[in-house]
Amino acid sequence: MSVVEQILQADRATLVERWRSLFDREPPAHVQVNLIRRVLSWHAQDQMLDNDWCGPKGAARLKRVLRSTASAPVLAPGTRLLREWQGVTHEVLVLPQGFAHQGQTYKSLSAVAKAITGTHWSGPVFFGVRR
Repeated sequence: MSVVEQILQADRATLVERWRSLFDREPPAHVQVNLIRRVLSWHAQDQMLDNDWCGPKGAARLKRVLRSTASAPVLAPGTRLLREWQGVTHEVLVLPQGFAHQGQTYKSLSAVAKAITGTHWSGPVFFGVRR
């Protein structure tokens, strides 16, 4: 029987004990057994697949993934973005696979913003497509 199958068939006391051993603390108060099963099953699958989402580097890795996917603006190819910086108006063309600015192609708006300012900026913030 696989670990996930054991988790799915375990009673609450067994699940709580497994939670304690994995996370070195009690599960949240009043949490339903179904949620405990889901968390423990996900953790077991993560370990089997050696993804290390639950390991020490997992939180930072997850934050990077979420930041890169959840906050990225969706801009249609052909969109033109204008930004004035230090008295100079900069125009960026959205391409299917990047952004064009002054004859160069960049992978991200942040790379364009850095080329313009010389320092790291959030490209979507710099060009006003996100606060």
